[in-house]
Amino acid sequence: MKTIKQVALGSQGLTVSVQGLGCMGMSGFAGGTIYGATDDTESIATIHRALELGVTLLDTADVYGPTHNEQLVGRAVAGKRGQVTVATKFGFEIDDNGAWTMNFNGRPEYVRKSVERSLRNLGTDYIDLYYLHRLDPNTPIEDTVGAMSRLVEEGKVRYLGLSEVPVDIIERAHAVHPISALETEYSLFDRNVEENGILQATREMGIGFVGYSPLGRGFLSGEIKSPDDFEETDSRRMFPRYQGENFYKNLELVEKLREYALNKGVTPAQLALAWVLTQDVVAIPGTKRRTYLETNVAATDITLSQTELAELDAIMPVGSTVGSPYPVFE
Repeated sequence: MKTIKQVALGSQGLTVSVQGLGCMGMSGFAGGTIYGATDDTESIATIHRALELGVTLLDTADVYGPTHNEQLVGRAVAGKRGQVTVATKFGFEIDDNGAWTMNFNGRPEYVRKSVERSLRNLGTDYIDLYYLHRLDPNTPIEDTVGAMSRLVEEGKVRYLGLSEVPVDIIERAHAVHPISALETEYSLFDRNVEENGILQATREMGIGFVGYSPLGRGFLSGEIKSPDDFEETDSRRMFPRYQGENFYKNLELVEKLREYALNKGVTPAQLALAWVLTQDVVAIPGTKRRTYLETNVAATDITLSQTELAELDAIMPVGSTVGSPYPVFE
């Protein structure tokens, strides 16, 4: 396996491995599990193995757990801090008891409170990349990013990022302080950022793009054949894309991808990751097991010709996936 390529993320000097590691599944989200049961020992071993393989970007957030994931990452990188780029996020409001309040909070005073808590959880005195996880509709983005910029001035944060925001918000934020990265869902299975102009806008502004769920929340692995393959505690059971008729329509796309991967001599997951990496973005596939990590990292060695890219585009074109990407609550 070749050394994983290091790439510039944004225009401000941040350099990361072209494939990072999403750590959310090691803890779950806001008190619930995401992809079934977790195991701290295996999760830490997975992070250590990632570093051995040349993965330098670890992605976490205060709401994963909540707070458990940051603490887990902090334990895993203790004594290895200089080897890793730690990205964490805030914005899902967490109260003093460590519970998500079901609100979003981007107020300047909460920015300060959040970063201090994350620094403690991570056991570090600086955060490499600090994201606003979700926009607070009641706080102007200028106020939030203004507060974040002061953290850069103080050395608590090195670079700033945003997650899941529209183009106009990116532009307004970037005018206050340079934004190094935008994190948004992106895969063959979810190409919404190509449709809404976000991907192109980040390129024009010199902002790096980090694609989370590059395997369509694991669906593109080809290992999920029925909704019953999800554990009882797996939150994907609540996602419309993986329910009822939608599940089987989307499965038809995955089966075509699986057949194509078989002919190329790679796994469907590796093919899907290789496709994302050809889009000049950084991918952060999430896993909590070393086996899947090693399979994912091997995808960085795969090259795709223009003909293959066109054929994959025909298999899974923009807009082909059916069902909402998130649960719909009445």
